[in-house]
Amino acid sequence: MLDRREFLRKAGLGSMGIITLSSFDIPEMIRERELFCLTIAHTNDMHSHVDPFPPDHSKYPGMGGMARRLSLIRELRDKNPHLLLLDSGDIFQGTPYFNFYGGEVEFRLMSEMGYDCATMGNHDFDNGLEGFDKMLPYASFPFVTSNYDFSDTVLAGKTHRFKTFQRGPIKIGIFGIGIQLDGLVSKPLYGNTIHKEEVKTANEIALELKELDCDFIICLSHLGFSYSDGKISDQILARETKNIDLILGGHTHTFLDQPVAIGNLDDKPVIINQVGWAGLVVGKLDFYFDKSLKNKWCKQTATLPVKTVPKK
Repeated sequence: MLDRREFLRKAGLGSMGIITLSSFDIPEMIRERELFCLTIAHTNDMHSHVDPFPPDHSKYPGMGGMARRLSLIRELRDKNPHLLLLDSGDIFQGTPYFNFYGGEVEFRLMSEMGYDCATMGNHDFDNGLEGFDKMLPYASFPFVTSNYDFSDTVLAGKTHRFKTFQRGPIKIGIFGIGIQLDGLVSKPLYGNTIHKEEVKTANEIALELKELDCDFIICLSHLGFSYSDGKISDQILARETKNIDLILGGHTHTFLDQPVAIGNLDDKPVIINQVGWAGLVVGKLDFYFDKSLKNKWCKQTATLPVKTVPKK
């Protein structure tokens, strides 16, 4: 059996005093306490990398590729029937696939993989609102854009403030928080989109989801992991909000070897994870819940990201 410190280290939760976990071994606890496991797989900043990097690439030779990711996701889903597959934005822009097909290939392949939900990143505006709207029929999954008000645009009513999902006994609420577009995206590309303040919006949506009896609340963020100048980031969002259990980030292309835990306004842990860019890594997080008490007694664990690298 792992001692408490060793478990927290391996689980990627650090040694924060706000997390109180007794010593245990996950397989033994599943047998003894009949825990329910919710598995979350996630990506961010794919940037239209449909094919693997070339074999002679200086940094990522032969790595990535959506066909390989499709096989990986199918394997994960076979092993984890209660899996959620999520993306934190910047699906578009970066290879000729986007230049020639405008996002159709990316959306079709993500639909084939069975993505459950995604949010928009700043590069998803690169063909304008009309370009994104034209691609939406190829996406079988919803987009959550909680702090982008599209009511005076072609996307009015075509994205969601939040979505809820049921996995076994657990009700999951998911919402999205996007980065400020002004100064980052050309005004003609986002048109009359209204950007709403991130922390205020996140608190409002998370509370609404809590009042809808969600047991687990996820924010798909495209703010960035952290900044030295105090700019709004996933870490600040975690500290200044309540009711969010997990933030899955994007934008800064941060490869986290382990998720990070930060205390929120109620001094409860918020788990943050981000898995780089270009589909090089698929994040996999396992959260364990007591079936009889659901969210009232919850054990959280996290595996290392699953790299989509061919075996040697």
